[in-house]
Amino acid sequence: MKKYLIIYSTVDGQTKKISERISNRLKKKGSVTILSLEKANKEDIDKFDFILIGASIRYGKHRDNLFKFIKDNKTTLESKMTAFFSVNVVARKPEKSEADTNPYIKKFIFLSDWKPNYLTVFAGKIDYPKLRTLDKIMIRIIMWLTKGPTDISISHEFTDWEKVDKFTEKISS
Repeated sequence: MKKYLIIYSTVDGQTKKISERISNRLKKKGSVTILSLEKANKEDIDKFDFILIGASIRYGKHRDNLFKFIKDNKTTLESKMTAFFSVNVVARKPEKSEADTNPYIKKFIFLSDWKPNYLTVFAGKIDYPKLRTLDKIMIRIIMWLTKGPTDISISHEFTDWEKVDKFTEKISS
């Protein structure tokens, strides 16, 4: 039975939600451990057969601790089957919804110097009502500039759950 480790780095919770969906589907194929990036730092990741890392974007960047984790665990990551997914709102646009067309995936691969076996991007969510005032203003401006949703009274979820399920099937076959 394959042992999967899912590590997520999330700001507003959508990457965790996607990771939980993947975890629930992978449980049919093996044992699954799901951890936040902060908790994964304390885990012996070498005992897993497959390591999946998911991370969100905020203001155009993945979090610094993601790159530190990859650097600190690069030898193990390169010796295992691995996958990475980025969650960002730019992926809501069809022309930026694939790993080879998404600017944040390209930037991640360059900065991390890690080549996972599987790579994808999922569109995220803007939960305006839950955002702090400054974030709400900044994200609304970014959305206005990129012709995205600017109604701050509601949440805007862009995640294609069928795409998440297809990716899960792909990495588990």
